[in-house]
Amino acid sequence: MRIVLLGPPGAGKGTQAVMLAEKKGFLHFSTGDILRENVKQGTLIGKKAKAFMEKGELVPDDIVIEMMLDTIKNVESEKDFILDGFPRTVYQAKKLDSELNKLKLPIDIVIYFKTSTKIVVLRLTGRRLCSKCGANYHVVNMPPKKQGICDKCGSNLYQRKDDSEETIKKRLEVYDSQTKELIDYYKAKGILKEVSGDLEAQKVYSELSEILIQPFLLQKDISKQKRPD
Repeated sequence: MRIVLLGPPGAGKGTQAVMLAEKKGFLHFSTGDILRENVKQGTLIGKKAKAFMEKGELVPDDIVIEMMLDTIKNVESEKDFILDGFPRTVYQAKKLDSELNKLKLPIDIVIYFKTSTKIVVLRLTGRRLCSKCGANYHVVNMPPKKQGICDKCGSNLYQRKDDSEETIKKRLEVYDSQTKELIDYYKAKGILKEVSGDLEAQKVYSELSEILIQPFLLQKDISKQKRPD
Protein backbone atom coordinates (compact mmCIF):
# COMPACT_ATOMS: atom_id res chain seq x y z
CA MET A 1 0.00 0.00 0.00
CA ARG A 2 1.23 3.48 -0.91
CA ILE A 3 -0.01 6.34 1.26
CA VAL A 4 0.24 10.13 1.08
CA LEU A 5 -0.14 12.15 4.29
CA LEU A 6 -1.38 15.72 3.76
CA GLY A 7 -1.68 18.48 6.33
CA PRO A 8 -0.04 21.71 7.50
CA PRO A 9 3.26 21.82 9.40
CA GLY A 10 2.61 20.60 12.95
CA ALA A 11 -0.44 18.52 12.04
CA GLY A 12 1.21 15.37 13.36
CA LYS A 13 1.91 13.70 10.02
CA GLY A 14 5.48 12.82 10.99
CA THR A 15 4.44 11.31 14.32
CA GLN A 16 1.83 9.12 12.65
CA ALA A 17 4.19 8.09 9.87
CA VAL A 18 6.77 6.96 12.43
CA MET A 19 4.13 4.97 14.33
CA LEU A 20 2.91 3.31 11.13
CA ALA A 21 6.47 2.52 10.13
CA GLU A 22 7.26 0.96 13.51
CA LYS A 23 3.99 -0.94 13.99
CA LYS A 24 3.00 -1.86 10.43
CA GLY A 25 6.30 -1.93 8.56
CA PHE A 26 5.84 1.00 6.18
CA LEU A 27 8.82 2.82 4.74
CA HIS A 28 8.61 6.48 5.78
CA PHE A 29 9.73 9.17 3.35
CA SER A 30 9.60 12.63 4.92
CA THR A 31 10.15 15.51 2.52
CA GLY A 32 11.30 17.76 5.35
CA ASP A 33 13.81 15.25 6.73
CA ILE A 34 15.21 14.49 3.29
CA LEU A 35 15.54 18.18 2.45
CA ARG A 36 17.23 18.98 5.76
CA GLU A 37 19.67 16.13 5.25
CA ASN A 38 20.53 17.54 1.84
CA VAL A 39 21.06 20.97 3.41
CA LYS A 40 23.24 19.46 6.13
CA GLN A 41 25.32 17.53 3.58
CA GLY A 42 25.64 20.58 1.35
CA THR A 43 24.33 18.82 -1.75
CA LEU A 44 23.29 20.77 -4.83
CA ILE A 45 19.62 20.28 -3.96
CA GLY A 46 20.36 21.28 -0.37
CA LYS A 47 21.97 24.55 -1.39
CA LYS A 48 19.03 25.42 -3.63
CA ALA A 49 16.48 24.59 -0.92
CA LYS A 50 18.20 26.27 2.04
CA ALA A 51 17.23 29.84 1.29
CA PHE A 52 13.55 28.95 0.90
CA MET A 53 13.41 26.83 4.07
CA GLU A 54 14.99 29.49 6.30
CA LYS A 55 12.43 32.07 5.15
CA GLY A 56 9.56 29.69 5.86
CA GLU A 57 8.71 29.38 2.18
CA LEU A 58 7.91 26.18 0.33
CA VAL A 59 10.76 24.78 -1.72
CA PRO A 60 9.99 25.06 -5.47
CA ASP A 61 8.26 22.12 -7.12
CA ASP A 62 11.05 21.05 -9.44
CA ILE A 63 13.58 20.72 -6.61
CA VAL A 64 11.24 18.65 -4.44
CA ILE A 65 10.05 16.46 -7.32
CA GLU A 66 13.59 15.59 -8.39
CA MET A 67 14.59 14.66 -4.85
CA MET A 68 11.50 12.60 -3.99
CA LEU A 69 11.31 10.68 -7.25
CA ASP A 70 14.95 9.66 -6.87
CA THR A 71 14.08 8.35 -3.40
CA ILE A 72 10.94 6.49 -4.52
CA LYS A 73 12.65 4.85 -7.50
CA ASN A 74 14.94 3.01 -5.09
CA VAL A 75 11.96 1.29 -3.43
CA GLU A 76 11.34 -2.39 -4.14
CA SER A 77 7.97 -2.93 -5.82
CA GLU A 78 6.54 -5.01 -2.98
CA LYS A 79 7.37 -2.43 -0.29
CA ASP A 80 4.64 -0.34 1.35
CA PHE A 81 5.58 3.29 1.83
CA ILE A 82 4.33 6.60 3.20
CA LEU A 83 4.98 9.98 1.61
CA ASP A 84 5.00 12.61 4.36
CA GLY A 85 4.88 16.19 3.09
CA PHE A 86 4.82 15.34 -0.62
CA PRO A 87 3.14 16.20 -2.90
CA ARG A 88 2.14 19.75 -1.90
CA THR A 89 0.75 21.03 -5.20
CA VAL A 90 -1.39 19.63 -8.00
CA TYR A 91 1.60 19.92 -10.32
CA GLN A 92 3.65 17.72 -7.98
CA ALA A 93 0.75 15.27 -7.60
CA LYS A 94 0.26 14.85 -11.34
CA LYS A 95 3.97 14.36 -11.89
CA LEU A 96 4.06 11.84 -9.04
CA ASP A 97 1.07 9.91 -10.44
CA SER A 98 2.66 9.79 -13.88
CA GLU A 99 5.97 8.42 -12.59
CA LEU A 100 4.42 5.96 -10.11
CA ASN A 101 2.14 4.54 -12.79
CA LYS A 102 5.23 3.79 -14.88
CA LEU A 103 6.67 1.93 -11.89
CA LYS A 104 3.33 0.20 -11.20
CA LEU A 105 3.31 1.78 -7.73
CA PRO A 106 0.14 3.94 -7.72
CA ILE A 107 -0.96 5.85 -4.62
CA ASP A 108 -3.71 3.88 -2.85
CA ILE A 109 -4.95 6.37 -0.28
CA VAL A 110 -4.42 9.99 0.80
CA ILE A 111 -4.98 11.08 4.41
CA TYR A 112 -5.67 14.77 5.10
CA PHE A 113 -4.92 15.97 8.65
CA LYS A 114 -7.32 18.87 9.17
CA THR A 115 -5.68 20.95 11.92
CA SER A 116 -6.42 24.33 13.54
CA THR A 117 -3.91 27.20 13.48
CA LYS A 118 -3.92 27.39 17.29
CA ILE A 119 -2.80 23.78 17.65
CA VAL A 120 -0.15 24.09 14.94
CA VAL A 121 1.43 27.17 16.57
CA LEU A 122 1.38 25.51 20.00
CA ARG A 123 3.10 22.40 18.70
CA LEU A 124 5.75 24.00 16.52
CA THR A 125 6.89 26.81 18.82
CA GLY A 126 7.58 24.21 21.50
CA ARG A 127 9.41 21.80 19.21
CA ARG A 128 13.10 21.12 19.85
CA LEU A 129 15.54 18.98 17.83
CA CYS A 130 18.81 17.30 18.74
CA SER A 131 21.75 18.97 17.01
CA LYS A 132 23.47 15.61 16.49
CA CYS A 133 21.03 12.70 16.12
CA GLY A 134 17.93 14.67 15.06
CA ALA A 135 15.65 13.32 17.82
CA ASN A 136 12.41 15.28 18.34
CA TYR A 137 11.21 16.79 21.63
CA HIS A 138 8.57 19.25 22.80
CA VAL A 139 8.95 21.56 25.78
CA VAL A 140 5.43 20.67 27.00
CA ASN A 141 4.24 17.45 25.36
CA MET A 142 7.52 15.50 25.20
CA PRO A 143 10.28 17.27 27.18
CA PRO A 144 13.77 15.77 27.57
CA LYS A 145 14.80 14.47 30.98
CA LYS A 146 17.31 17.32 31.25
CA GLN A 147 16.34 20.70 29.83
CA GLY A 148 18.06 21.43 26.53
CA ILE A 149 19.85 18.06 26.38
CA CYS A 150 19.01 15.05 24.20
CA ASP A 151 18.09 11.89 26.13
CA LYS A 152 19.58 9.65 23.44
CA CYS A 153 23.02 11.11 22.77
CA GLY A 154 23.53 13.95 25.27
CA SER A 155 23.89 16.65 22.61
CA ASN A 156 22.31 20.10 22.77
CA LEU A 157 18.76 20.70 21.58
CA TYR A 158 17.84 23.65 19.37
CA GLN A 159 14.80 25.36 17.90
CA ARG A 160 14.57 25.57 14.13
CA LYS A 161 14.61 29.09 12.67
CA ASP A 162 11.31 28.42 10.93
CA ASP A 163 9.58 27.42 14.20
CA SER A 164 8.99 31.01 15.38
CA GLU A 165 5.31 32.01 15.65
CA GLU A 166 5.57 34.65 12.91
CA THR A 167 7.22 32.26 10.46
CA ILE A 168 4.79 29.45 11.31
CA LYS A 169 1.77 31.62 10.48
CA LYS A 170 3.37 32.61 7.20
CA ARG A 171 4.02 28.96 6.38
CA LEU A 172 0.37 28.14 7.10
CA GLU A 173 -0.83 30.90 4.78
CA VAL A 174 1.39 29.62 2.00
CA TYR A 175 0.35 26.03 2.67
CA ASP A 176 -3.38 26.80 2.61
CA SER A 177 -3.13 28.81 -0.60
CA GLN A 178 -1.23 26.08 -2.44
CA THR A 179 -2.93 22.92 -1.20
CA LYS A 180 -6.66 23.63 -1.56
CA GLU A 181 -6.57 22.51 -5.18
CA LEU A 182 -4.50 19.48 -4.18
CA ILE A 183 -7.16 18.35 -1.72
CA ASP A 184 -9.82 18.77 -4.42
CA TYR A 185 -7.62 16.80 -6.85
CA TYR A 186 -7.47 13.77 -4.56
CA LYS A 187 -11.17 14.06 -3.69
CA ALA A 188 -11.96 13.82 -7.39
CA LYS A 189 -9.85 10.65 -7.61
CA GLY A 190 -11.88 9.15 -4.77
CA ILE A 191 -8.90 8.29 -2.55
CA LEU A 192 -8.97 11.15 0.02
CA LYS A 193 -9.79 10.46 3.68
CA GLU A 194 -9.82 13.03 6.50
CA VAL A 195 -8.80 12.87 10.17
CA SER A 196 -8.56 15.58 12.83
CA GLY A 197 -4.96 16.65 13.45
CA ASP A 198 -6.11 18.37 16.67
CA LEU A 199 -6.56 15.02 18.43
CA GLU A 200 -3.95 13.31 20.61
CA ALA A 201 -1.52 11.10 18.70
CA GLN A 202 -2.95 7.76 19.89
CA LYS A 203 -6.50 8.73 18.94
CA VAL A 204 -5.35 9.77 15.47
CA TYR A 205 -3.46 6.50 15.10
CA SER A 206 -6.59 4.52 15.99
CA GLU A 207 -8.56 6.38 13.31
CA LEU A 208 -5.81 5.80 10.76
CA SER A 209 -5.71 2.09 11.53
CA GLU A 210 -9.45 1.85 10.86
CA ILE A 211 -9.09 3.75 7.57
CA LEU A 212 -6.14 1.70 6.34
CA ILE A 213 -7.74 -1.66 7.03
CA GLN A 214 -10.76 -0.87 4.83
CA PRO A 215 -8.99 -1.51 1.48
CA PHE A 216 -7.83 -4.91 2.77
CA LEU A 217 -11.36 -5.82 3.84
CA LEU A 218 -12.73 -4.69 0.48
CA GLN A 219 -10.17 -6.77 -1.41
CA LYS A 220 -11.01 -9.76 0.78
CA ASP A 221 -14.72 -9.40 -0.03
CA ILE A 222 -13.97 -9.14 -3.75
CA SER A 223 -11.85 -12.30 -3.60
CA LYS A 224 -14.67 -14.20 -1.90
CA GLN A 225 -17.13 -13.09 -4.57
CA LYS A 226 -14.83 -14.40 -7.32
CA ARG A 227 -14.53 -17.89 -5.83
CA PRO A 228 -16.47 -20.56 -7.73
CA ASP A 229 -19.32 -22.25 -5.89
